[in-house]
Amino acid sequence: MDIDKLFLNLYNAPTERDVDIVIARFSSILENPYNWYPLDNNESNFGIIENQQSSPVAALIEKITNAIDAILMRRCYELGIDPKSLEAPLNMSDAVERFFDRDSNNWHENWNLSGYRQKQAEDIQLLADGPRMETSLIVYDNGEGQYPEEFENTFLSLLKGNKSEIPFVQGKYNMGGTGAIVHCGKKRYQLIASKRYDGKGDFGYTLVREHPLSERELKKLQEGSLKNTWYEFLKIDGTIPSFPIDTLNLGLKDRLFKTGTVIKLYSYNLPTGSRSVISRDLNLSINEFLFQPALPVYTIDKPERYPNDKNLSRDLFGLKRRLEQDDSKYIEDFFSEELDYSEIGKAKVTCYIFKNRINGRSAKETKETISREFFKNNMAVLFSINGQVHGHYTSEFITRSLKMPLLKNHLLIHVDCIKMNYAFRKELFMASRDRLKGSSETYRLRELLSATLSKGKLQDIYNKRKNSISIDGGDTSDLLKAFSKSMPLDSDLFKLIKNTFKIDLPKAKKDKTKTKTSKSDELRDHFNPKRFPSIFKLHSSGTEDRPAAKIPLGGMRSVKFSTDVENQYFDRTEEPGSLSISLLSFKPNDTEGGNRQGFPKKLSDLLNIQKSSPDNGTIRIGFSTTEELMVDDLIQISAILHGAGEEYEERFWVQIVDKENPKKDSKKADEFDQENWGLPQYTLVYEKKQENSQSWEELESSNIEMGFPIIMYPLVEGDQLDTIYINMDSNVLKTYKSKIKSITEEQIELANKKYISSVYFHTLFLFSIAKQKKYDVTQDDKEIELSDFLKDIFSSYYTEFLLNFGTEELMSALSI
Repeated sequence: MDIDKLFLNLYNAPTERDVDIVIARFSSILENPYNWYPLDNNESNFGIIENQQSSPVAALIEKITNAIDAILMRRCYELGIDPKSLEAPLNMSDAVERFFDRDSNNWHENWNLSGYRQKQAEDIQLLADGPRMETSLIVYDNGEGQYPEEFENTFLSLLKGNKSEIPFVQGKYNMGGTGAIVHCGKKRYQLIASKRYDGKGDFGYTLVREHPLSERELKKLQEGSLKNTWYEFLKIDGTIPSFPIDTLNLGLKDRLFKTGTVIKLYSYNLPTGSRSVISRDLNLSINEFLFQPALPVYTIDKPERYPNDKNLSRDLFGLKRRLEQDDSKYIEDFFSEELDYSEIGKAKVTCYIFKNRINGRSAKETKETISREFFKNNMAVLFSINGQVHGHYTSEFITRSLKMPLLKNHLLIHVDCIKMNYAFRKELFMASRDRLKGSSETYRLRELLSATLSKGKLQDIYNKRKNSISIDGGDTSDLLKAFSKSMPLDSDLFKLIKNTFKIDLPKAKKDKTKTKTSKSDELRDHFNPKRFPSIFKLHSSGTEDRPAAKIPLGGMRSVKFSTDVENQYFDRTEEPGSLSISLLSFKPNDTEGGNRQGFPKKLSDLLNIQKSSPDNGTIRIGFSTTEELMVDDLIQISAILHGAGEEYEERFWVQIVDKENPKKDSKKADEFDQENWGLPQYTLVYEKKQENSQSWEELESSNIEMGFPIIMYPLVEGDQLDTIYINMDSNVLKTYKSKIKSITEEQIELANKKYISSVYFHTLFLFSIAKQKKYDVTQDDKEIELSDFLKDIFSSYYTEFLLNFGTEELMSALSI
């Protein structure tokens, strides 16, 4: 038979149904069971292949990652370097620096420019085929390629780990290539074809599929004597089919196929939100999973599928580039915190804060656009290695751990894990590289991220947004006094409220955040940043006698420096700077016998370090103690600010002091002040701005939805009900007032009071019950926030019932 004709028939088949037609056409070969072999020579491979990425996009990312690896491997071979030798690059970023240097045809620094980036992107292409609603995908790379006789050791193996000794590639387990198979239609067809980069050898190919069970096998499966089917691949006469080529026209962008690899995934099960032009929607999803890829990629659709779309080809180069580009219309600010902890190693945490409004759109339209462009996969906290996301948290981390609900749809956090200690990092991620483990290390990392970001610059940004919708709320004292008169202090109802809201807290101090924010804004207005620093100066004294900080055991203290460099100095793509911190000397307290180990090798053996981005002329370094330290230990530290120009160094001492004693509450636990119940205030909201109130637009600017159908919104920060926003222009209240004939001003006031008190107290008790009973709320198998649940409850006829049916009316309805 014609081996080349069979390949072209398979390659040009748009869907899995068309593959079935090809199989029937070449039945003498493709329906012969002796031409099909189990993957990895293992008929128990079903579990290995099926138990990988649950998301079709995450599985597709593995194909693109393998393509990036293949390009880097080719460059390594072309330069005459053994990828397993000591001469090979130590990591992926080093490989890009060396393989695409200034002297090469395509210097990687130029990829920030569209023309250069697109030219490089032609080496990795993702192309669409088939009808719109049953898209097949083709992944091409101009990488190392494989000889036909090596297919079974590379593409078709499962656990051989043929890249495990190569430090500069991402793939290690050799499973990623099979993860996408389970998302290929119902029959799992995947075509693999390749030719080695050196041009030697034939062009080889094979078809992979789920083994179709015969009637006999199906019966054995039903009886239990056969556990599962398996995955298999095609060989003809015992060898991988192959034929010689110079070039092939495979429909690639601006090139013929010469060498490299091409893989076709038939009838790929793309998520609903990615079933339009792949160069737009799928492109956005891939950017999320490839936060900072080593190489750019092309996504290409067909004019036959979308004849009216003029932009069918788009390059992609990761979410980081989109977020940090200078002309970004979405990002208000971004900054980083660099952690260096003895237990976890190093991690860089970058926060991106999105604008409330873009291009004159409403706050609601802006939120929808941001969600569509940057949160297609509901990933709010991204954990990456070599730029590929290996796991994530959803926005619940922002609402529950950070307690910043107003940033729920306007904050994206990236955690670069590449420099973490290997022993810690390997306990974070599954081998499938698409989700986090439920390990103690994972919980520790979550705890550390929460502690790091719950203060400092992110907290300042949150406070500023909260203050924009904060006014002196409605006076609840009259409501509370009237309520307390009819509620015995030893009643179960009182205990419920007391346990939820801690009503015996001391009187809340006035919020001074507004003053701080205004000073920060004033500083920002007058700060004139430079591209490179000319100042780096310690704020305070740092001598041995007067240390820069006294750090309590188990606590944290910060040391601050003045500078004149721009805020994104550590984070910008071009000519970034850095801050290095090192140990100069250590004077241990030897009064207890001096039985500790000798001089530590590095500062992180003694202190956990947290470095923050410059913030309007200030750089902050936080220090916390490890278990190696004792009271009265002295540590001398060097901090050097690096950049393209002069380097600046500051040397200073810190001292370890005793643990801080918790502040004692002067009030007895059973005492409280009825004037200070610690209950949330309420804020009245109107469609248009009124005195001592908020408008719908103001709340929507802070991520709180308002409109005629909405009754109220409870602002919940962690476990704390902070404020109840009550909508005074709701349809329910308007309808209730309209039913009162010849309504007077007194009746309007009475109706408003009934509405406010009903909404306020019922929110209070529903929240208290939900927290005391520890309810989790789900909708369509998706967990939702308690604040959203309560908002929906009040908008679903509940408030109308409260206003229109009093106790007397209900009792009279029951009278006989």
